[in-house]
Amino acid sequence: MRLFAAVLPPEDVCRELGAVVDELRAPAGSDGVRWTGRAGWHFTLAFYGEVDDGLLPGLSERLERAAHRTAPFPLSLRGGGQFGHGRALWAGAEGDLATLRLLAERAEAAARKAGVPMGEHRRYKAHLTVARSREARDVRPYLDVLAGFTGRTWTVDELVLVRSNLPTSGVPGEQPRYEAVGRWALGGAG
Repeated sequence: MRLFAAVLPPEDVCRELGAVVDELRAPAGSDGVRWTGRAGWHFTLAFYGEVDDGLLPGLSERLERAAHRTAPFPLSLRGGGQFGHGRALWAGAEGDLATLRLLAERAEAAARKAGVPMGEHRRYKAHLTVARSREARDVRPYLDVLAGFTGRTWTVDELVLVRSNLPTSGVPGEQPRYEAVGRWALGGAG
């Protein structure tokens, strides 16, 4: 199974961002940009890649502990940025980013302890990908629009283990499908 740990924004927060992304889709010159679907918007905490089914119980147990040890915290979407010279366009976050980073570190540690092969550790950068491109591009007009965006604050109260089902049809623009395979309340939440 192809898995990652994530924080999922509430539907109304995705709608707020969606209104801004709809503005970004409209301008000429956005061809070649693949916009991610709202249903798949998330903050990846740790990407695990292909995980052997036999490791799932141990990973789930450790993620549950990581969630239990992390108190719920406030977060909102704000601004944006890019990776790879415009190959990825993302919305940023504000709020208790220290706790978000801590949860990401715990999600990565949970995988290592469960025996999931993890690549090199990289410092966590909170982002929610809204578009991708196969080639470098000038995304300044998009960044200008995202710079003025601030969504409502919500309380992050769960850690989610997500399965990523990659497209298989070969249809251009087809998006991965995501399904939650585990959910754990943070700290005293729920």
